[in-house]
Amino acid sequence: MYESGKRSYLDLPSEQQAALIDGARDASPVRGLTHGYYKYPARFSPIFAKVAIQTFSKPGDVVLDPHVGGGTTLVEAMAAGRQAVGVDISTLAEFVASVKCTVFSEADLDTLQRWAGKLPARIDIHRPSVTFEDYEALGYYKHLDDPSRWRLRKAIDQALASAVKLQKPKMVSFGRCVVLRTAQWALDGRKHQPAIDDFRKALQEYAEEMLCGARELRAAVKENGRNRVTVLRRNAAGLEHDPSVCDIRAPRLVVTSPPYPGVHVLYHRWQVDGGKEAPLPFMIANKLDGAGGSYYTMGDRKYPELATYFANIKATMSSVAALADRKTIFVQMLAFSEAHWQLPKYLEAMKQAGLAEVFLSDLKHEGDGRLWREVPGRRWYSDQRGATPGSKEVVLLHKKADLTPSQLQGRRSARHQTGLPVRASSARA
Repeated sequence: MYESGKRSYLDLPSEQQAALIDGARDASPVRGLTHGYYKYPARFSPIFAKVAIQTFSKPGDVVLDPHVGGGTTLVEAMAAGRQAVGVDISTLAEFVASVKCTVFSEADLDTLQRWAGKLPARIDIHRPSVTFEDYEALGYYKHLDDPSRWRLRKAIDQALASAVKLQKPKMVSFGRCVVLRTAQWALDGRKHQPAIDDFRKALQEYAEEMLCGARELRAAVKENGRNRVTVLRRNAAGLEHDPSVCDIRAPRLVVTSPPYPGVHVLYHRWQVDGGKEAPLPFMIANKLDGAGGSYYTMGDRKYPELATYFANIKATMSSVAALADRKTIFVQMLAFSEAHWQLPKYLEAMKQAGLAEVFLSDLKHEGDGRLWREVPGRRWYSDQRGATPGSKEVVLLHKKADLTPSQLQGRRSARHQTGLPVRASSARA
């Protein structure tokens, strides 16, 4: 790292900077490995995650994602032979990330292949289906009780019952994820629901596609070495005190996409029947929700000056910084509903968390010197609050800053002021 004027620049060869810039701006569809298991909202490109991991870490290093979402970072870290730690407050994120990071034996893959081949025959609206009554009583079938959707609801229940019969926990989770992906295609954001024959066909196609991804992940892990992967369901604030990470080395890279300030993203619901919010994905994953949208976005986007959001992001990144060392690189991709005031405030929160912004010298004469990318056609941008600058994301780069004693005390206080719960559970893939 070197300084020029008031800015610090990463000491990276030009070809590595170009690869990072191209990776961030790559507009290719998400594909490869297990990335297609589920369309998690606002997921970032696996190409970008892969380039960041290759640029800033080496095999065996620890890669941390404190807002892991659909697990893109973890999958790419696994495939590249890195240790990986992912943290998220959502039970749905925990489920998806854990399934995507599961390395199956050849025997298990053969069993799942046979199951996938028989799956379409399990969908028969003339046969009785198992109703998951506990979830029904808790309202997880909300907006699916319309007479026009009873066939689709029955098909989902029948597919789930077939997945449960796989018995082996990690195979059951894979089966549930197949149903999750297919039901998302059939329900989320659609104006017209598919016919049962189309659902049946999609169910098998997604199962086959996911099995190909599972085999690809297995091959990559076999080639590059299998390392520990930890998925924690908890708030990242206070993470440095979690027993699950106490024996893990300082991360060489933190790469993440935190909730976007002021941007409305439905992490915890599907939109059915003209935008009605349905909690069905949690039922399919065999998880519980019970929280509102602001729980997953670190604060109500209507709160004055997004004070809750910025207090929470400061708290979580303070804890992540406490786990890091001077060699750790922090890479964050995010967007803003009103970047002109939210970006400076976000950068100030990072400074208070103990992080110092760094830049790429190849972007010195481009705009504000930061790595921006256009993201066309993302539907969740249409519901942002107020006027927006369009669908633009920025990649922010930081390193750990030298702190004064008063700044260090301020960070400790911040980690105890978050309004989000601290710990729930952990899983290892």
